[in-house]
Amino acid sequence: MTDLTRPAARSFKPRRRGLSPPRAEAYAAASAAFGISVDGPVLSLPDEFGRAGPFVLDIGFGAGEALIAMARARPGECVVGVEVHTTGLAAVLEAITAESITNVRVVDGDVIELLARIAPVALDEVRMWFPDPWPKQRQRHRRLVRADVLGALVDKLRVGGHLHLATDVQDYSLQMQLVCAAEERLGGGVVERPAWRPTTRFERRGSVAGRGSVDLVYVRLR
Repeated sequence: MTDLTRPAARSFKPRRRGLSPPRAEAYAAASAAFGISVDGPVLSLPDEFGRAGPFVLDIGFGAGEALIAMARARPGECVVGVEVHTTGLAAVLEAITAESITNVRVVDGDVIELLARIAPVALDEVRMWFPDPWPKQRQRHRRLVRADVLGALVDKLRVGGHLHLATDVQDYSLQMQLVCAAEERLGGGVVERPAWRPTTRFERRGSVAGRGSVDLVYVRLR
């Protein structure tokens, strides 16, 4: 099992934007109903959702449009979305409340800390679409797709479970491939962009700037 007990460089800078009083009140109520604390004992995902899965971990969902689109399209999936930016968290909570979406839970915090609450082989899929690329050379140790984090995520995947990564930064896609190739429990690689994957605002911005996206899908083999 991968050890993440030592402090690691954070892969994000939290942006805690204030909410208006009515929105803050709604946020607190929705968090109480649909939020999962980053700290605490190991979760029972079947008990949390009241069903047997499949269970998906969506890491860094940003503004939340892709997470909500997938939750609508695949109501049978149980999605735990992890994010650190207030506006994205609020947007997802507002959507699931307004639309009575029951297959989503949100976590306000660092996924590395949350992993202690997820049992081994509890997940059917891990999604990480357009994680922060930290483009400067001196920042790259902050990138989330690195050996220690990847190993910890694979620990949580069942055999046959999937890891789906996407980025529009060329050198990050190469780093992802190298890190995943070194993980002996995974098999897979670059795939054609799935037509079903929602287009995020970050992907649209990259496309306007002339950057094409790369999707990578891996399966836990053993």
